[in-house]
Amino acid sequence: MLSLKRLSTLGARARTQAVLASAALLPAISQAALPQAQAPSRGEGSTWLETLKNYGFDLISLFALAICAFCLIVVAAHGITVYHEIHVGKKTWKDLGVTITVGVVLIGLVIFIVTKATGIM
Repeated sequence: MLSLKRLSTLGARARTQAVLASAALLPAISQAALPQAQAPSRGEGSTWLETLKNYGFDLISLFALAICAFCLIVVAAHGITVYHEIHVGKKTWKDLGVTITVGVVLIGLVIFIVTKATGIM
């Protein structure tokens, strides 16, 4: 930390240069170009209501994608749990095979249903 004595020993020229440098750099930093809003995936409509519907479609599609990701995580967590229970002695390798098979089918069905649902919208 700079003491008062150290600050007073700095020359007036150094303080002036520091103030001018910070004043010159501040506007460039604070006025950076902000990104523009993205248009919806179906494009902007001719009216505000169509544009709002298109943004709603994107929101619902994002929610459906989150549901697919959640299903994938749940199936993977269950598979890891069954794998752990094999080593504990509660389950067999056959149970893990059944879990993986059913999990793949469930994930496939969820993706199929979500794809069909977004096509209907």
